[in-house]
Amino acid sequence: MNTYTVTETAVIGAPVERVWEVISRTDRYAEWVAGAIEVTEHHGVAALGKTYAERNRTVGPLRTTSVWTVKELDPPRRRVDTGTGFAPLQQVTSIFELRPAAGPDGGPGATEMTYQVEYAIGLGPIGILINGFQEPGMRAGMRTSMANLDRLIRSEDSSLTR
Repeated sequence: MNTYTVTETAVIGAPVERVWEVISRTDRYAEWVAGAIEVTEHHGVAALGKTYAERNRTVGPLRTTSVWTVKELDPPRRRVDTGTGFAPLQQVTSIFELRPAAGPDGGPGATEMTYQVEYAIGLGPIGILINGFQEPGMRAGMRTSMANLDRLIRSEDSSLTR
């Protein structure tokens, strides 16, 4: 089985605490996560050991239902969730890491967000081929998600507008 790690980083124009507040709300994922169509089951604020479920876009017109479990929680710095329902991807782990960063004016008030997904694909050489098709889309979705998150937070907090 081949394992892969895909990582994207962006600067969100809001303090770490505010970014953490939004990404911790599992019921809001469809508002900013590019592949989430809707959250079908949630527990509100992410809590260790709790699950939430989504309907997701995958490749092209394909849709899936995923179930995520919060495995690690270190507010407001790091959260690790494991997910199922993304065949042929297996052992899917999503990691959010937040660090204070300089704002657009060089002062404090922004957040460097790292969004990482780790997963495995079986199927030998076919799995490698599948990953070659799906990884660029995953990267684009992660970048879009972080841009969506930035816009969402800015739209809700007028003091963060540039």
